[in-house]
Amino acid sequence: MTNLDFALCTFGMILGTALPRVLPMTLLADRPMPPGVRRWLSFVPAAILSALVAPDIFLHDGALFLSMDNMFLLAALPTILVAWKTRSLFATLAAGMILVALGRLLLGGSL
Repeated sequence: MTNLDFALCTFGMILGTALPRVLPMTLLADRPMPPGVRRWLSFVPAAILSALVAPDIFLHDGALFLSMDNMFLLAALPTILVAWKTRSLFATLAAGMILVALGRLLLGGSL
């Protein structure tokens, strides 16, 4: 790969990631949105986070893994309770990390 190819590839990746983020903010920044659209948009972060986290919790080697041996699932259940009760991102992350660390320490989990 030449330097020009590398530069063009990098520029293309910048455009491909920046345009979908910048254009909506630029075009919709000063326009009022209907309440239904605002409500729908409020669910986007939770949906994206769920899509990123769920495979790590429920899958192992590409197969559904709902077992008492699934350390991530066992840690996720009380972490969800912490999130619901505290509504704090920091408390939720801390609880999840502590529970996974304890699971690995006490149960010797390698997942």
